[in-house]
Amino acid sequence: MGLQDLTFYDQICQNAEIYRDRYAWYEADSDRALRFADYKSRVDRLACGLQQTGLKKGDRIGVLGKNSLEYFLIYGAAAAIGAIVLPVNWRLSADEVVFNLNDCTPVALFFDPEYRSLVDAGRRQLASVKHFFQLIPDSDAPSDIDTLMENNGDWTRAEINSDDGFVIIHTAAVAGRPRGALLSHGNLLCADLHLMHLFGLSCADVHLNLLPLFHVAGLFMTMSCFHTGALTINMVKFDASRAVALIAARHVSLMFDFSPILAAILEEKEKTGADISSLQSILGIETPDTIQAYQKITGGTFYVLYGQTETSAIATLGRYDDCPGAAGRPVALSRIALFDADDRPVAAGETGEIVMQGPLVFKGYWGLDEENHRTFRNGWHHTGDLGRFDADGFLWFEGRKPDKELIKPGGENVYPAEVENTICEHPAVAASVVFGVPDPKWKEAICAVCRLKTGQTLTEDALIAFVGDRIARFKKPSHVIFTDTLPLLKNGLPDRAAVKAQYRDRFTSGG
Repeated sequence: MGLQDLTFYDQICQNAEIYRDRYAWYEADSDRALRFADYKSRVDRLACGLQQTGLKKGDRIGVLGKNSLEYFLIYGAAAAIGAIVLPVNWRLSADEVVFNLNDCTPVALFFDPEYRSLVDAGRRQLASVKHFFQLIPDSDAPSDIDTLMENNGDWTRAEINSDDGFVIIHTAAVAGRPRGALLSHGNLLCADLHLMHLFGLSCADVHLNLLPLFHVAGLFMTMSCFHTGALTINMVKFDASRAVALIAARHVSLMFDFSPILAAILEEKEKTGADISSLQSILGIETPDTIQAYQKITGGTFYVLYGQTETSAIATLGRYDDCPGAAGRPVALSRIALFDADDRPVAAGETGEIVMQGPLVFKGYWGLDEENHRTFRNGWHHTGDLGRFDADGFLWFEGRKPDKELIKPGGENVYPAEVENTICEHPAVAASVVFGVPDPKWKEAICAVCRLKTGQTLTEDALIAFVGDRIARFKKPSHVIFTDTLPLLKNGLPDRAAVKAQYRDRFTSGG
């Protein structure tokens, strides 16, 4: 590595010295805890084991599993040897899992026992994977992590730079296929510093991680807390009563929230009377009523943001109370502008595409040179999202460009085109338009307006089940509307804007 380079592994080494005997990780489900010095020791032994297996700098390591200490060790060991972690969303269908893995050709795959049948069924399709490892133990077999760590931790360090890849996180399927966003060590550390500064993080903080480590929000929030020497309490699966008990007993001070997590925590607090006043900082996306209830109950601060995987999770950030409804102001090491369709800056107060420059911008989509050229045209990262700046510099999110319309039920990303394509595979469906509608629990839900083929019949439940059997279940519609006609464009395709205008009001008006 160069004189001015740093990696996540360098942070592991530094924390092992500075915070040696402080706890870095607590596994709530198994009551396991690990100190910073012990984390480095295990990372070194796992790095050695991976090298002995033949893994080297630049190799991808697939991970299909729930949050665990073993999962977090893989991030550390990969950083040590210069490998790139490829975390896979376990909520995806089997075909989607195989696609994401094959898209980035991993050499090794770690998997939880509960996904063994999925992995076994897909082995023949995973031609690049030479090594299959069980991530956590079960009654049938121990964790292969333990076997890989049976060494003295003496591994050979490669030349790794800040710009080298650290993790590939797949975004939702736009134009029919997901895209693997490559994030570097530099992206990670820059995001860490912003979150540490904006939250005033210290080693005294306690972070409750409820989000999966395949998600940029869960991963980068956990990494920033590790960076600052704070303790992360990990939950494999969210349970409101367990979360409230942990907040009260462990004096949890911060967390990342996607609706309806916080509402469930507040409801449980009211039932039990537990003291959750230590929870002074929450960052996320939530309804105004829930934010206000949280702040009234705890006196804490709710932080809002705009960001995406491609911006290392954050681009703007601020306190909700500073400008309710806005997404905060641009973070320090970013330059954000708003462009029209011809990539010209829009006038003050007008809506334009959000574009960004700076060290938070990702390295590009894996193996998609044409897509990268389009996304990074004219020296800016084009987010595909629309926004406007008010007179005080706050960013207001104004939706998405038609070619990148996105629905976010419960924090997950869903592109309408993928759901539409799946719906139209049903033999009874002639055409479909999918769009997002407001939802009191998930913030946004999926609605499908469908025209059936002549003489065909289909029920809402049957179509929802059909979609859920083919792609991830969080992508299935919550609402289905059947219609005899769909407005069309001149090219014969459904007029999305007209369909949305015709049907969306019934959800916003409560009809």
